Amino acid sequence: MKRVLLLIPVLALLASCGTNQTNGEDQQTDTLAIQLQEKAQKVFGTLPDTAHNPNNPITAEKVLLGKTLYFDVRLSKGETQSCNTCHNLSTFGVDNLPTSPGDDGTLGTRNSPTVIHSGIQFSQFWDGRNKDVEEQAGGPVLNPVEMGMPDEAFVIDRLSKIEGYKTLFAAAFPGEENPMTYENVKKAIGAFERTLMPKAAFDHYLAGDLASLDSNQQEGLKLFMDKGCITCHTGPGIGGGMFQKFALYGNYWDYTKSTTIDSGRYAETKNPADMFIWKVSMLRNITETGPYFHDGSVKDLGEAVKIMAKTELNQELSDDETAKIIAFLGSLKSPVTTEQATAPTMPQ
Repeated sequence: MKRVLLLIPVLALLASCGTNQTNGEDQQTDTLAIQLQEKAQKVFGTLPDTAHNPNNPITAEKVLLGKTLYFDVRLSKGETQSCNTCHNLSTFGVDNLPTSPGDDGTLGTRNSPTVIHSGIQFSQFWDGRNKDVEEQAGGPVLNPVEMGMPDEAFVIDRLSKIEGYKTLFAAAFPGEENPMTYENVKKAIGAFERTLMPKAAFDHYLAGDLASLDSNQQEGLKLFMDKGCITCHTGPGIGGGMFQKFALYGNYWDYTKSTTIDSGRYAETKNPADMFIWKVSMLRNITETGPYFHDGSVKDLGEAVKIMAKTELNQELSDDETAKIIAFLGSLKSPVTTEQATAPTMPQ
């Protein structure tokens, strides 16, 4: 009986030690998870609800006009294309084609990037030639390979014959003697695009909800940061904040198998320092917006991730590492609302 009584406290002590060890491991795991989240918050910051531009205040009337123009095929010469044709809001702001056909069916030379979250980028287009979404909105309309309108006057002349647009412009730009201008077309479309800022699971994670990312996604996030992807893909857009050369190691076309060699920003500036310089792409919704790279030359996201690791970081990713990074990228998925993706009634 004495031996039994002596064993009871010993067993209780052993059980207590096991519990303490388990609790200690759990606490360490929780601490590492919190540290990962805190580091991510410092690197990526917070996605704003709206991408404000002090030079183009957002109003409900301006957004309605901008949305209407965004979906209106009458902004193209042959009335075959709208902004939404290439930047389809029902498919995450892209058309999922390598390059897009224009008003007369001619294919462009560069992939149509998503318009969702585009308002927070430091510049627009693959070569960064426009400073903001307002300036960008006017380019495709007049591009002969895209929407094909001959000039600004032609656009305004067509819109001025539509009574409903007279009302929409007057409401969007009150107090202006002549509100229907090409500058206001750009401002209205830009205002609408600045409201396309849906939140993803990753945003909830950054706000403190660690459970928004599963363990696989958190491992992918850690790899994404530790491998050096955040050298370029930082900020709320997970990119879109700087220029970078593609490729830093080797020739990009040797990896992408591109049929045409595009010189990037150099084609716009003619500055030798800009040869093969590109705006760093945002990675939000990247799992939904393929094919990838400026010419849509790579269909598979895993292949694109490995190409970026090799050409920008000179690293070889294993299949397991690639899968985990893709899992993290999946946490960046965020569709716009059904209302935003649905065309309004067109003015007559």
